[in-house]
Amino acid sequence: MGRALSSHFNHGPTLVTHAPLQNRVLPTGEIVSASFRGTFTGNRGILDLDAQGRLGTSRWKHKHWIICDLVHPRGRYHGPRPARGWTPLFFIDEAIALAAGHRPCAYCRPKAYRAWVKAWSRAHGGSSGHKEIDMALHSARVTRARTQIRHEAVLRDLPDYVFVLYRDQPHLVFNRSLYPFESGAYGSAVALPFDARQATVLTPHPTLAVLAAGYEPETCSIPDG
Repeated sequence: MGRALSSHFNHGPTLVTHAPLQNRVLPTGEIVSASFRGTFTGNRGILDLDAQGRLGTSRWKHKHWIICDLVHPRGRYHGPRPARGWTPLFFIDEAIALAAGHRPCAYCRPKAYRAWVKAWSRAHGGSSGHKEIDMALHSARVTRARTQIRHEAVLRDLPDYVFVLYRDQPHLVFNRSLYPFESGAYGSAVALPFDARQATVLTPHPTLAVLAAGYEPETCSIPDG
């Protein structure tokens, strides 16, 4: 049985009361305006936000998509519209960040990064630096048209913490159950047998292999059973 999700966080997402910026990332890879905060932030470079907080055309400025702690080790934060540094994106948890194509930051999350690299080596063979990892992830996560690359897999073969589409809604795989993700939170488990049926997987294929090799992301609490 996998590690209980609620062991990482004892709280759900925090709601915000002001008009949110378009900087929350969903398991589908979409970046939206939403009334919840994340437990992790993400870096894809400086992205353009207009006066209303809406993103321009670009969804990344480099291929090193990383998952960072909310508090930078050196306290650096350049605001939502930085002239330098990077534009912060936000994830409810790390499983969502992985589904969107990110990987742990080596600087602010060194323990997670080392665990990721070890699992990557087990899954893909040999040793790889962050540049090789990021190139492999980028080719598997998004098209040139900025749409998420999805793939098919047998449901019963999927490891924990992978996201799939079920009835056109993202669901987290955990303990051989599917948990719907909607409005910044996980819902109750869906009664669906884990069998040989095909599933549309949102998590990039290289990341799926890393999860199967034992990497355990930090995740928000979900309902029991």
